[in-house]
Amino acid sequence: MGFIAWLIIGGLAGWIAGNIMRGGGFGILGNIGVGIVGAVVGGFLFSLLGLTSGGFIGSLVTATVGAVVLLWVISKVKKA
Repeated sequence: MGFIAWLIIGGLAGWIAGNIMRGGGFGILGNIGVGIVGAVVGGFLFSLLGLTSGGFIGSLVTATVGAVVLLWVISKVKKA
């Protein structure tokens, strides 16, 4: 997958996750960062569950799920 596609998926996934978890995004660079790290987390979680996804939509779903999990974990760590 091309570098531009990674940035687009990361930005979209971060923005979606930010809206799900907090009601807002984190700016373009923050969204991209959260989305890319979320893609790694989501890919790991999906592989543990035996799930696979392909294409743009599958990558976006995986990254968004991972980003939501990442933001949830961060919110729990901040509270502790």
